[in-house]
Amino acid sequence: MTWPTPWDPYGIYADPIGHWIVVVVACLLMVGAVLTVTAHVVYAERRVMGLMQKRPGPNRVGPAGLLQMAADGVKLVFKESFIPADVDKFTYLMAPMIGVIAALVAWTVVPIGLAGPMTYWVANVNIGILLIFGVSAMNVYAIMLGGWSSNNKYSLLGGLRSAAQLISYEMALGLALVPTFMIVGSLRLQDIAAYHVHWFGQTFPIPLLLLTPVGFLIYIVAAVAETNRAPFDLPEAEQELTGGFLTEYSGLKFMMFYLAEYMNVLLQSVLIVILFLGGSGFGGGPIPGFFVLFAKVLVLVFCFIWLRATVPRLRYDRLMRLGWKVMLPLALANVVVTAVVVELAQG
Repeated sequence: MTWPTPWDPYGIYADPIGHWIVVVVACLLMVGAVLTVTAHVVYAERRVMGLMQKRPGPNRVGPAGLLQMAADGVKLVFKESFIPADVDKFTYLMAPMIGVIAALVAWTVVPIGLAGPMTYWVANVNIGILLIFGVSAMNVYAIMLGGWSSNNKYSLLGGLRSAAQLISYEMALGLALVPTFMIVGSLRLQDIAAYHVHWFGQTFPIPLLLLTPVGFLIYIVAAVAETNRAPFDLPEAEQELTGGFLTEYSGLKFMMFYLAEYMNVLLQSVLIVILFLGGSGFGGGPIPGFFVLFAKVLVLVFCFIWLRATVPRLRYDRLMRLGWKVMLPLALANVVVTAVVVELAQG
């Protein structure tokens, strides 16, 4: 017999079978929701870029072209899956799976304001942000292994570029959040999103963007580089590498890489909102927290699209110079200054 507790009034989590049923259902709901929203992000990008470039974009399949993503998905699933000769077949097939699985696993600890201020999808982890960083880093293995196993020089160059780029900007990405951790004193995403300050005898929430503006700017730039989005899309670079690591991929395998990229864009947008923009808070009145979070994420996704439509691709040596000579020293200096300020404030 299982006894109810205040956090589990029906005794579901005390029962191993009930616990795993809840976990499996939550995972399935998460996968369905993430894939659905990702498809709409792809549609939004095509429509917005069409407007920016004075062309219609998808407008044939369904009302206003809303079913175009479903049509493209069906086409890619049933398209002939061509595998070139002399590839490392196991690695070649595993690479896109690693990318998709890594992108989905990272979502399990992301808090979403559904039933409360910041509820979570599947797991409430004390070091949720570190788990996301660790799992997201697997994306570089997917791209690098896909480029190496394709037995194509352009694919190999794309994979090597991706490895160098992600290693270069991963350090700046992590160091940009160290001031946030020092200020909040926690690695739990819910605590960061719900951070409050006590000033002038009053306690009120405050977006950490106001306390760590330099970390916010560093994180934004590094997040764009981590997702291989323009102007940091050097691993793909159609004009130079004919598609880079994607050159030898088609059909369902290509679609998996494509989905992983846009899931990471959506993930980074949600993380920026949680880490710097107060999560689902600051809505006020009767507006549910989820809609506040959704509105903020929508603005950030638009910024990703805007960058792709307007900013030219960086040259590779300038990309590396920016990462090692600008971003990394600036992130280290930001950590030192924040540590001094926090120590003085506490003293």
